[in-house]
Amino acid sequence: MGPGAVNPRLLRAAVEASGEAILITSAELDEPGPCIEYVNPAFTRMTGYEVNEILGRTPRLLQGAGTDRTVLDRMRAALAVGSPFQGEALNYRKDNTPYVVEWLITPLRDVDGRITHWVSTQRDVTERRAYEDRQALLVRELHHRVKNTLATVQAVVNATVRSSLTIPEFTRALSGRITSLARTHALITEDVAQAASFDGLLRAELSPYDERGRLALDGPKVALPSELAVPVGMALHELTTNALRHGSLADPNGRLQVTWWVEDGPSGRSLRWNWAEHDGPPVAHPTREGFGHRLLNKVLASQTGAEVEVAFAPDGLRVSIRMPLPAAAA
Repeated sequence: MGPGAVNPRLLRAAVEASGEAILITSAELDEPGPCIEYVNPAFTRMTGYEVNEILGRTPRLLQGAGTDRTVLDRMRAALAVGSPFQGEALNYRKDNTPYVVEWLITPLRDVDGRITHWVSTQRDVTERRAYEDRQALLVRELHHRVKNTLATVQAVVNATVRSSLTIPEFTRALSGRITSLARTHALITEDVAQAASFDGLLRAELSPYDERGRLALDGPKVALPSELAVPVGMALHELTTNALRHGSLADPNGRLQVTWWVEDGPSGRSLRWNWAEHDGPPVAHPTREGFGHRLLNKVLASQTGAEVEVAFAPDGLRVSIRMPLPAAAA
């Protein structure tokens, strides 16, 4: 062997030991070709086919219903003019499970420059593609959520201005509402599914006031996607703030009971929740519509499709809400 030449046995051993799947086919592109003449062990591990099941057959047997025809057409066009091709496609293993394969196909030529074979180096990139798709989805969701959040902040500012009588009152109310919004977004961001549980939102607002058995919170775990969690979190904040300033939590002997459950109905599943205050100061019907009342009756209903009932019982506020849930919520 001359300088730089590699022992064929050593070269074959290196290809056999490679972690990359390697496939060598004949040169013809038209059916029934190209024919598979060699595959290394990494290829058989990736596809589930044994060597004797694959030799002499065409790589087309790895294609299926989900394989993108446009990718195959681009590959064919490149190979037809003798150019290498790099791309990705959906292939199918012997057991028919799909996987995303990344190819690099290059021609082998004889001394006259004629293509005699194609060498394809292949890699299973299913996990990488799923991660990239997931990241792209999260970016789109984040962009959508930021737009909605900015719109919500603008609505909160405008409504707080209309319902506040003084600058200190405006500052206090706006600060509390923005802080509540930030808490809700923190809960959503920490969750892999980008959702927040109803009980998590509830306890985030009420846990500082859970003393001497004043709170009774009872209900199942219910996950709310961000488009529901944000308005629900704000509604719970307004109810809590109202209870602290005017309701049962403003009285040392006052109590608060919140119960919730999931209900199946003709139009789908709904989250039902009742907010009941007891033993607080005497309740009077408000003389003007504050932001909290407006949020419950308008914002919560318009953003979530909720039905809201508010009653001013002698010993405390009563709120009953029925809110439609998306099919995935549980």
